[in-house]
Amino acid sequence: MKITDLKCAILGNNPVIRITTDEGLVGIAAGESNKSYLNPMIMFYRDLIVGKDPTDVERVMLSIRRLGAFKPWGTAVSMIEMALWDISGQAADVPVYKLLGGKIRDRVRVYNGSIRFPLEGNQPEHYADAMGKMKALPEAFSIIKQAVGFHDSMYSNIEDFYYGTPVTEGRYPNRGPMTEKGFKHLIRCIEAMVEVLDGDVGLALDCGPGMTPGDALRLAKSVEDMHITWLEDMLTGDYTPYVLSDLYLQVTPYTNTPIHTGEQIYLRQNFVDLIERKAVNIIGPDPADVGGLAEMKFIAEYADLHGILFAPHGTGDGLLGLAALVQLAATLPDNYIAFELPSGDTKWWYDILTGLDSLVVKDSHITVPDIPGIGVKFIEQEATKYLKESDRDFFDD
Repeated sequence: MKITDLKCAILGNNPVIRITTDEGLVGIAAGESNKSYLNPMIMFYRDLIVGKDPTDVERVMLSIRRLGAFKPWGTAVSMIEMALWDISGQAADVPVYKLLGGKIRDRVRVYNGSIRFPLEGNQPEHYADAMGKMKALPEAFSIIKQAVGFHDSMYSNIEDFYYGTPVTEGRYPNRGPMTEKGFKHLIRCIEAMVEVLDGDVGLALDCGPGMTPGDALRLAKSVEDMHITWLEDMLTGDYTPYVLSDLYLQVTPYTNTPIHTGEQIYLRQNFVDLIERKAVNIIGPDPADVGGLAEMKFIAEYADLHGILFAPHGTGDGLLGLAALVQLAATLPDNYIAFELPSGDTKWWYDILTGLDSLVVKDSHITVPDIPGIGVKFIEQEATKYLKESDRDFFDD
């Protein structure tokens, strides 16, 4: 079997790819819904993969993997890898998890991820209200993650939150020491959320990046009695194109509050420092940024050898990302906690794919489907309605 083409379209806001073969099998994958600008980067790899056997996944990846980079530039490589596994599963007539070593769990735990309620403000009662709504959802999430501090609008909407000048345009890297006023406000908001969840549901907090190591340690120590599930990306993360393990080593060894990072990191080599030095307690790569599914599994296994837990990112990866994450999570070692639930960024996404009825969340879990490949396919006649004019040939072979 040979790859005959790589095509990319922007469907909604997600970059989506189709890899076609000379035997009629097609692999699909998507990147995050805020990366509609990636088409040229994705197509850069076309000539490097055409003519290769898509079921020799690692051989194909060796020819392109070193040409990617930290988030968002690893997305193209990651999408290609996931689409190759989709083809390989279909060729073998098995779900992808069978090719990744087989499943060790029949259900995979997820947390709320892309399911959020807009805050009416940044006061404690607003965060408490959001937690009440989240707790009442039919998915019965066992972990709820909420953005605070530098990861939501608290840093700019709360006057004198930190010693700096907030910039709200784009992905500006706001960063600086928190004021006493700002720190106390953050703690009050966390306390309000913990009170609502009342120990029935775990609370994870997405905090930055932007905090100083001193503030990060102070926060972690201050919430130790609240049993926070984790504090995420306090120092680096998101679109930060470096790791800085030394900074996390100023925090993690001195608190029993779990410290989490990793969504921006590309490839296993860039996790070595975090893992071997035990700079964090939990890592959370994103399959659509780190290099794909096999790359994620390698990192999870290596983390497990060092006593580090695994809670993958994925909130913006869309329904194709959801299908891929379920396949991967079924195979991960027992350091797996839960992955961040992606969803379709527009309602019509649910009308253009088959297999979604197998990906319903019940009691904070998804039952792993046994459909070949990643388990979902486009309903091409429906999906075509949402293609841009420039992408009209996306489904042509």
